[in-house]
Amino acid sequence: MSTGTVTPLRHRMIEDMNARKLCAGTQRGHIHSCKRFAAFLNRSPDTATTEDIRRFQLHLTEAGVSICNRNRIMTGLRFLFRVTLRRLDLAAEIYHIREPQKIPLVMSPDETRRLLAVASNLKVRTLLSLGYGCGLRAGEVVRLKVKHIDSAQKIIRIEQSKGRKDRNVMLSPETLGLLRQWWTARPSRYDAATPVAERLLFPGNRRGKPITTRQLSRLFHQAADAAGIKKAVTLHSLRHSFATHLLERGTDIRIIQALLGHDKLDTTARYTRVATGMIAGIESPLDLLSQPRKKPKKSRKDPLPA
Repeated sequence: MSTGTVTPLRHRMIEDMNARKLCAGTQRGHIHSCKRFAAFLNRSPDTATTEDIRRFQLHLTEAGVSICNRNRIMTGLRFLFRVTLRRLDLAAEIYHIREPQKIPLVMSPDETRRLLAVASNLKVRTLLSLGYGCGLRAGEVVRLKVKHIDSAQKIIRIEQSKGRKDRNVMLSPETLGLLRQWWTARPSRYDAATPVAERLLFPGNRRGKPITTRQLSRLFHQAADAAGIKKAVTLHSLRHSFATHLLERGTDIRIIQALLGHDKLDTTARYTRVATGMIAGIESPLDLLSQPRKKPKKSRKDPLPA
């Protein structure tokens, strides 16, 4: 696939992805994967052989590409061979490596409190509070519009997020208060002509566009440094902390699943492995050994009838 002009193969692959309504990010990833494979081959991917597939997968491993990125690249190639080229023999040569199961890194309630307290301004505090207080992903936070805030029902509507799904999350009084403060201070010179319901809550530097997730991540790390948090936390740790802290307070795991928008309960259940409050409260069998053994109660037998 040429990096300059759009080749017929690339055009056809884009048509196939549009027909299946793959999101823009997924399409960019698939195209990038095929361009990387073409650069490795130094020729068009439609001339590839099974040996080329084998050598490319070996090349990615030897180049030190992470398992996650390696699997993402091969997913793009599988789409090319299975859907666009109809080369099922080549698609069958692609394999994925099982990723290590890591527990999410979460912050304690005290660390979260410090993080929000040292936020540099009202905008940053509101952004981070939405991430923690509602369990939102970074992209969900920055894309929020006025119409998504339903103060009457005390919910925030998340539209067409990951997996093209809608969901509702709670709108707490604390969050609503921050949003109202921010709306008063929010600059409106770029969208004064836009209907109020369609206005972005956090407009960026480009007209009609929100602030980027990269900007939001940078603001998070600045606040984490100012709060003295030494853990290698990321912006997504706010979402992990939201779920873990709810679980520790006894919220039903299926409610947490709905708030996070998870399809599978197994995905939500991983937070039980990091709910330190729950884990610390479990009595170890070692402690039970030092306790006096309770004698079993003797059951009173009724006298036999004469």
